[in-house]
Amino acid sequence: MPDAEPTFLGLNPGGWVALAMLVVFAILIWKKVPGAIGRALDGKIALIRDQLAEAESLRKEAEALKAEYEAKSASAEKDRAVLLERAKHEADEIVAKAKTDAEALIERRARMAEDKIAAEERAAVEQLRATAADAAARAAARLIAERHDAGTDAKLVDQAIKEIAGR
Repeated sequence: MPDAEPTFLGLNPGGWVALAMLVVFAILIWKKVPGAIGRALDGKIALIRDQLAEAESLRKEAEALKAEYEAKSASAEKDRAVLLERAKHEADEIVAKAKTDAEALIERRARMAEDKIAAEERAAVEQLRATAADAAARAAARLIAERHDAGTDAKLVDQAIKEIAGR
């Protein structure tokens, strides 16, 4: 006979291992270990689902914030362009106003200079007339003095009085 394996109660060592495993499985089932494992796995699955849902909501929130900031950025760019255009327009208006003010000032100064020149010319003409009238009066007085004597003067005075009285 070949080497015989030892047996106990008719079971060889492989049978006892199988029987031990069946007993362990029976105890595990009797203690409801598979249900506990299932509940633990279900809890873990629920936790993972909650984390995924939270991650999804955070992603959506981040996308909404990104869209909001992109809109704000675009709006800020438009506002910048509008402000720049307005500033250019105001600068053009200021330059145009400065030009018209400068032209008006130049015109006013030219007019004042012309008026001053005209006033000086009038004063010079008046002075010339006064000088000419004074010279004519002196010349007339000298001529009258040379050509008229006291009798002629009396006749002229009497004639002037008669003309004044006749009026």
